[in-house]
Amino acid sequence: MSTTSAVTHTVLRAEGFSCPSCVAKIEKRVGRIDGVERVKVHFASARIEVDHDPSVAVGDLVAAVAKAGYASAPVTF
Repeated sequence: MSTTSAVTHTVLRAEGFSCPSCVAKIEKRVGRIDGVERVKVHFASARIEVDHDPSVAVGDLVAAVAKAGYASAPVTF
């Protein structure tokens, strides 16, 4: 259980998904970032949901997805 009182929920839209194995690749890479508590990739909608410490920059999440081989950008509502 995390001792962090605040958690930020970020949603990214990804591009370049071609197979379900992409999901595991992205979840593993983003999940390695210190402060990331949960990563859930939705293959059908190409959405990546990340619960993380507020100190984790969205740019770091996008960079991690890029290192996994996929382009992504934050979803704005």
